[in-house]
Amino acid sequence: MATLNALAVELAQLDERALLRTRRVLESAQGVHVEVDGRRYLAFCSNDYLGLAAHPALAAAAQAAAGRYGSGAGASHLVTGHTRLHHELETALAQFTGWPATLLFSTGYMANLGVVSALLGRHDALFGDRLNHACLNDAALLSRAQFHRFAHNDLASLERQLAASRARRKLIAVDAVFSMDGDLAPLPRLLDIAQRHDAWLLVDDAHGFGVLGEGRGSLAHFGLVPAQCAQRLIYMGTLGKAAGVFGAFVGGAPALVELLIQKARTYVFTTALPPMIAAALRTALALIEGEPQRRAHLAALIEHFRSQAAGIGGGRLGESHTAIQPWIVGSPQRALALSAALAERGVLVPAIRPPTVPAGSARL
Repeated sequence: MATLNALAVELAQLDERALLRTRRVLESAQGVHVEVDGRRYLAFCSNDYLGLAAHPALAAAAQAAAGRYGSGAGASHLVTGHTRLHHELETALAQFTGWPATLLFSTGYMANLGVVSALLGRHDALFGDRLNHACLNDAALLSRAQFHRFAHNDLASLERQLAASRARRKLIAVDAVFSMDGDLAPLPRLLDIAQRHDAWLLVDDAHGFGVLGEGRGSLAHFGLVPAQCAQRLIYMGTLGKAAGVFGAFVGGAPALVELLIQKARTYVFTTALPPMIAAALRTALALIEGEPQRRAHLAALIEHFRSQAAGIGGGRLGESHTAIQPWIVGSPQRALALSAALAERGVLVPAIRPPTVPAGSARL
């Protein structure tokens, strides 16, 4: 009972600081409008950037694949779970993005954990932006490598840390599009730094793939060619955001992908994605490539929102021109109050609070 009482105290303390989270129950497909807890809302809180999550063509592809392959893969990729559909999706992702080789993972979180722990150990070092997603931080800790963090997009600080390091292997890890701020990492400059300091660069493009660079992601946005970067750069893209389904992939040199097949524990020791997911993703990839009007529509909505929000007081609109638009208000209490007021008006915008964002920067 003492242990359970301690947990109750911890939960009460979170509640007192306006940091206790609650789950909503979604009762519809993703879309412009959603049904949540029995009420209809205009949704401002989805990663379904291109409107593919409820696309009928994806559902039809999944249904057809389920009819042939069943509902689950039944085994890990290295046993008997790697179906023709998985293999074809990896080939299609490589062709679309330009990477020499790609490897499917179940989630972006698992992909980053797998890459970092396969490459780094006690005698190595990871250098991460302070605003990186939690999975990159967790990957660094799991690897047991030396973990250095540099101020957001502060490349001078990064260079000083790299120059002072005597690690056997060095890896720089960054979000391409920062998930709570929406700004971009300066990837060409980071790649140059990685080359000069004999380091790898791992780019988490969860919020860029499908949206930026004609859908090919943040590297294409900056004019970087994967085949020319593969000696230094490792690319991770997720498939549950703009692609509208689930999963993730890593792009890189063939030797890197082969090493991950052998050593990435989050790939080796888990059941493969359901084949029907792979089938739906093949269809999503075709739509990302073949319907650029979806990205044009998203870009128009972003600029319309920014023009309308610019004159609103009581907060600060972040400097972002991606689909992530932070309205920074400061305290968790204020963020919750604004979220509740919008919900009363039929607009769903959950409050984002620490530890997801730094203290004092709660936001919608």
